[in-house]
Amino acid sequence: MEEVLKMLSKNISNKLRQATGVNGLLSLILGLLILFLPGQSAMGVTVMVGVVFIIIGLFDIFSIFKEVDENTWVRLGHLLLGLLYLIVGIFVCVNLAASATYLFLLVGIFVGITWLVEGFVELGTVRLAVSKGWTIFSAVLSIIAGIILLMTPLYGAVMLWTLLGAILVVLGIFKVAHYLAWQK
Repeated sequence: MEEVLKMLSKNISNKLRQATGVNGLLSLILGLLILFLPGQSAMGVTVMVGVVFIIIGLFDIFSIFKEVDENTWVRLGHLLLGLLYLIVGIFVCVNLAASATYLFLLVGIFVGITWLVEGFVELGTVRLAVSKGWTIFSAVLSIIAGIILLMTPLYGAVMLWTLLGAILVVLGIFKVAHYLAWQK
């Protein structure tokens, strides 16, 4: 029984080691692509978003043929939603530069609003916080960052994209090092 457990443990350990190595390499490659080819990598992500929209649209459109028992309004809703997804997905794939710019703008605006709301929520919970000073500091920092990001959403999104690339490179390096140090 112990031999079986050791064999299973070794097998699981090898699979975890391989997964760590692959994850590290992919993180490193994606991070380097984002850092050194930011425009092209952003367009690659935009293409993926467009393809996902097209697939969702097609599933919604084809689902109306499966839902014969559904209400006509439900089926019409799925048809309209599917067409909307399909049209947006095609637009995204046809005009990549504009779509990538709009995607970055939306991300910048969304993150800015999120940080603003997060800051105000934190201010509302100061009385419950263990460390009131740090909570207030974090809230004010979040509000300021949210305002700055809303004032320059495209620039802010580009900075976040660059930060994501740097984080992926660092994570990739550490995971590859962990893979190499892991005993076989």
